[in-house]
Amino acid sequence: MATVPAPSALRVALLGCGVVGTQVARLLSDQSDDLAARVGARLELVGIAVRDAAAPRDPSIDRALLTEDAETLVDGADIVIEVMGGIEPARTLLLRAIAGGASVVTANKALLAEDGPTLYRAADEAGVDVYYEAAVAGAIPIVRPVRESLAGDTIQRVLGIVNGTTNYVLDQMATHGLALDDAVRQAQELGFAEADPTADVEGYDAAAKAAILASLAFHTRVTIDDVSREGITSVTAEDVAWARQTGHVIKLLAICEASEAGVSARVHPALVPEQHPLAGVRGAFNAVFVEAEAAGELMFYGRGAGGAPTASAVLGDVVSVARHRVLGGKGPAESHYAQLPIAPASSAVTRYQVRIAVSDRPGVLAQVAQVVAEHSVSIEAVRQAPIESSLDGVTAAHLVITTHHAPESALAGTVAAIADLDAVQGILSVLRVEGS
Repeated sequence: MATVPAPSALRVALLGCGVVGTQVARLLSDQSDDLAARVGARLELVGIAVRDAAAPRDPSIDRALLTEDAETLVDGADIVIEVMGGIEPARTLLLRAIAGGASVVTANKALLAEDGPTLYRAADEAGVDVYYEAAVAGAIPIVRPVRESLAGDTIQRVLGIVNGTTNYVLDQMATHGLALDDAVRQAQELGFAEADPTADVEGYDAAAKAAILASLAFHTRVTIDDVSREGITSVTAEDVAWARQTGHVIKLLAICEASEAGVSARVHPALVPEQHPLAGVRGAFNAVFVEAEAAGELMFYGRGAGGAPTASAVLGDVVSVARHRVLGGKGPAESHYAQLPIAPASSAVTRYQVRIAVSDRPGVLAQVAQVVAEHSVSIEAVRQAPIESSLDGVTAAHLVITTHHAPESALAGTVAAIADLDAVQGILSVLRVEGS
């Protein structure tokens, strides 16, 4: 039986030439000999699709490779790398590439979280790969460990700091006492945040990554619409200061877990105990904490954003799919056999820390405790401290209540009932407690 000779070179098309695309092109050139040795064939960058070929570019980019004709470029490629972002035209171009027999490497979290199964199904039918390590946490290898290394285990929970911008902002608030808006402006000046930081601070970016992680961890299709999302815009410097007093750090977490109710994925700011490994993740770094039945607790840590770190993850995927084309075969297909139901956000079991302004008079704590008990929620700890200035001319005090674990629906009802008490002047903050 005759064997098909391995190709001496693979044609690589690059879609997008922004910060990440520029670094991908540079690494393909600078490391061409090493990459060829690892793959068994040379990786030949045959073109870079951009919206405007005449726009200014990094000097490292060979302008002869630039083209505005993305369709023709992908038609002639063996491997297509997509770092352009957005839903369209990325989806159409990737489906075209797959239909033409090209393997795909993408960093497009938004597309995967919205319509990943369409790509996976097309790739499976065409016998090619779709790899996306860079879509979740930059340079951190997390997709491959969850999809392959832990394939023989049962993952119970995933906690992740998966957005470097919000982690930097919250870290600056904690370490330097900055207000949220000031910390965001600083992140923008340093290049950690976009001119419009909405996707980061409102949690959309983290929600897309949570959908991908939940799909992988629990072998169930989870889309971004299934993710309960809350950003950090309501977090104040006072919240951060109180977190420190109670032995916590505020982080924006992506939380994916399976329960009797099904799979849940949520993104929200949370109090993390100072002794938890995620509490020490500083600056624009990311970390993903995985709890598995046999492996126990695992943490993956590193730079979650930036051109070079993200390009590193992209090139790792390129080497994998290129090896498959040289040696034959393909990587793992989408695993969604479990088909677990999507659990409503109200079914999540968590803890709350509620900070309340109350009238500073006897019996208030007893009233609050009675309301909590009526909603079948147990109090773990209570702190009380005077408020420096009175509210509305009435002497007030801070009451900080930390609960035991309870369904989120019960905790939400508890907070609403507390707010209705005459002695309560205001609910100052409500934060979940995770990681303990």
